[in-house]
Amino acid sequence: MFKKFDDKENVSGVQQLKTSVQKGIRNKLLETYPFIENCIEAVLPKKENFRIVKCHDHIEIIANPIGDYLFFRHREGPWIPTLRLLHRFPYILPWEQVDKGAIKFVLSGANIMCPGLTSPGAKITPVAKSAVVAIMAEGKQHALAVGMTTMSTDDILKINKGIGVENLHYLNDGLWNLRPVK
Repeated sequence: MFKKFDDKENVSGVQQLKTSVQKGIRNKLLETYPFIENCIEAVLPKKENFRIVKCHDHIEIIANPIGDYLFFRHREGPWIPTLRLLHRFPYILPWEQVDKGAIKFVLSGANIMCPGLTSPGAKITPVAKSAVVAIMAEGKQHALAVGMTTMSTDDILKINKGIGVENLHYLNDGLWNLRPVK
């Protein structure tokens, strides 16, 4: 999604969010990510005015007043935390851990295959299909990607073929390198 993302070419506009829209987004985030409740005031304070960065290909990004990118979504899909936010609050998403051999492929934007999630160095957290997950790596402290499961973890273990998690945002992609919005 953000492989060849550049702010000069892909950002089409920035607008300030109305308070009612911010409240709706906060409620949706609390509903989607129950573990964010502990840090929602630090992530999206009620008194702050947030902006939405509109991009080409129907991508929207929420930015705080400082210019940090917090969440993104494609079309009317779920709001997905950025890696920078996930590094600050690693507990807001369930984890899927890949083995050491998959790290270079994940960092180049590849989707996570089922065998990479079921090998000896990998760990799986039980989640449903289409769940947003943090992609961790064996022996690493921070998440290296954010993805969405293409099948439930039971199916990943049972089938053990094909794409298990679609890679949406990874370290050093276009969103990671995007300069703060003014």
